[in-house]
Amino acid sequence: MHRDGGQGQGRRTRRSKSSETQQKGCFHVIVLGASGGPREDIVTGLLVRSTATNWSTGSVIAVDAGTLLGGIIRALETSNFVKDEGSTDVKVRMTDGPFARLELPNSTTGANAAYIFREIISSVFITHPHLDHIAGLAMNTPLVEAQSNPKIVAALPSAIAAIKNHIFNDITWPNLSDEDGGAGLVTYHRLVDGGNPRLGRGEDRGYVRACEGILTKCVSVSHGRCGQRFHPETGKHHRAESTVFTTESGFLPSRRVSIDTQDLALSYPPSHQGNVKEMTLATVESSAFFLRDDHSGTEIIIFGDIEPDSISLEPRNKKVWEIAAPKVANGSLRAIFVECSFTDSVEDNYLYGHLCPRHLIAELEVLAAEVLMATKPKFGDMTTRKRKHATAAAAAAASSAISDEPTSPKTANLQSRTRTRRRVSSPSRAKRRTRRHSGARGKPPASPADGARHDIGHPTTPPASGSPMDDDYGDDDGDGDGDGDGDGDTPETSSLSEPLRRTRSGSGQKPLSGLRVYIIHVKDSLTDGTPPREVILEELRAHNEDAALGCEFFAPLSGEEVFI
Repeated sequence: MHRDGGQGQGRRTRRSKSSETQQKGCFHVIVLGASGGPREDIVTGLLVRSTATNWSTGSVIAVDAGTLLGGIIRALETSNFVKDEGSTDVKVRMTDGPFARLELPNSTTGANAAYIFREIISSVFITHPHLDHIAGLAMNTPLVEAQSNPKIVAALPSAIAAIKNHIFNDITWPNLSDEDGGAGLVTYHRLVDGGNPRLGRGEDRGYVRACEGILTKCVSVSHGRCGQRFHPETGKHHRAESTVFTTESGFLPSRRVSIDTQDLALSYPPSHQGNVKEMTLATVESSAFFLRDDHSGTEIIIFGDIEPDSISLEPRNKKVWEIAAPKVANGSLRAIFVECSFTDSVEDNYLYGHLCPRHLIAELEVLAAEVLMATKPKFGDMTTRKRKHATAAAAAAASSAISDEPTSPKTANLQSRTRTRRRVSSPSRAKRRTRRHSGARGKPPASPADGARHDIGHPTTPPASGSPMDDDYGDDDGDGDGDGDGDGDTPETSSLSEPLRRTRSGSGQKPLSGLRVYIIHVKDSLTDGTPPREVILEELRAHNEDAALGCEFFAPLSGEEVFI
């Protein structure tokens, strides 16, 4: 068991602000499944509740549902309980384990697990529609027949479209939804990427009510490449080269062989290599959920599957870090649940849209840089202004030396920007560079504005349009790397991390101190030897020490609980 807070159990009270909140933490996360496969019984699935709600009806959400009912049953079977012979409503009280203090109305484990699924879990939030994140949802949904309301399934429109068109479609599985004449056991809630900026104020902007005691905001991230792209106007996925899209005429490399276009031919038989250049690829959309405890303001982030920005066709992680940084700086963001599927022995070409320790640390270094900026905004602004002024003055001096005519710093700065634009390469050039196993740390795009809050209990219709991120969003030079230098970062040219590490090392700063990082979605090797989970933890902690980030790493097992 992992706890972020005191170790005492405390006395049970009837008030929503229970001693459980005071002694253990604000969030209670039950890890039903922490694996990324290949075992089907422990793939990704988390239950989350605010400890202030004291196991009330509808007080828990599931985040991903590769494992759901099966994980609940295992947790109940391995926990202790006492029977209550004197009550007609309560037959079992759990005394330990992930469901400690929960009062259940049935005598058998299966019946009580079904009760938890129907009555305690209010909604299922899906990060993306891959089978290891939704299989339990499909299999368990028939249980909803015994409850009075449909089960809410909340996700970005692209994920809802995939579930609707390819799972609950009367072919793969019966249409159990309340759309297209289905059975009505599931109702879809289509989340807005980042929220609606017209709704909500202050700290509540961008958050919707997930369940009693928890607010959430969803932000899209990238998870590798595929040949299908979601089109919001049709509500379906189409081939990326379809005429419904306006795509770049240049070749976009395949997710299967990751980034290097020179290696692409290696993944196809010789008879098919002539058609390689006709392919157009799109980004697999995943998401990250910001969860806020409504009583304390404490927050956590739960990521779906995610790839590093440094090798992404559509880098989107930085916008998550920009939202998260002020929360880390003020202490409200306490933990991140994020995948780390492979060890560092796996090369970039074979990550398939996932993270390994070197890339996760690189992403956290981006967060650390944003935290430092958030904690010293005035100092940063002054430094930037001084640097720009000095650069402009130097350019003015150089220009004057050549032309023998005086030039003001403002004029020189304008001339410098003009010359830089002339050196800009095409938007796709940086995307096509080879990025191999060396811990590349690219610079992703700037983030969009935050959104707003509304009640998730009222399902919405699909938005009129999606919110795909442009490859050059926030990129002054058009090279797609977001840094405005016209060169496109590669492992050989990336220079983000080392200067930051030297600065932190010299100052003793550990910008992510107090932040806990929980690793999920570890790919099991099912071989003899050290389990990948242990290797990944060891590698992360070594990288963390070198980077002087200050965060802590944990890798909870399926069936364990975390208090934050």
